[in-house]
Amino acid sequence: MQSATLDGGFADPAIEAATAFRAVMEAMARPGRIETLAGATPPAPLSPVAGAVVLTLCDTDTPLFLAGEMNCPAVRDWLAFHTGAPLTGASDCTFAIGHWDDLLPLSQFPCGTAEYPDRSATLIVELPELSAQGATLRGPGIQDTATLSLPDGDAFRQNAACFPLGLDFMFTSGQALAALPRSTEVL
Repeated sequence: MQSATLDGGFADPAIEAATAFRAVMEAMARPGRIETLAGATPPAPLSPVAGAVVLTLCDTDTPLFLAGEMNCPAVRDWLAFHTGAPLTGASDCTFAIGHWDDLLPLSQFPCGTAEYPDRSATLIVELPELSAQGATLRGPGIQDTATLSLPDGDAFRQNAACFPLGLDFMFTSGQALAALPRSTEVL
């Protein structure tokens, strides 16, 4: 058990964290574009790409909510050792990770305030598959339109209607990563 907790982080933290950060920023800047990201080997049920995202973006000042099966001893111990991120409830988190159904209702997460719209949560949604098919996207970072497999188009349309408030999303599956910022319109 202790070996599983200590293993699975970045082998070369400086290089791999920089590479992962670049992939996350590219995904956020170009909604619908699927990036490939590896480097972490977290315990199940956390995917390698979700592990790399969390290793890159979370630290001791980043409240994290684990939804559903993600909230298990193996994942909690691995995150505590590798990030030190404090675990919190949905209403107080900066990041949340889980499967789509486990993260519902979205209204439980902070969506920012008029004075501080940036004080909202980013949800890392683990999906069984991620592809450039499905919902049509338009907005900043997209030349004309893009497509992305989304679990529920209506939820993302409602989220975008709240802009500049709202949630940001990262979708992970295996080694695939895509993002949907709150500014993206889902047609």
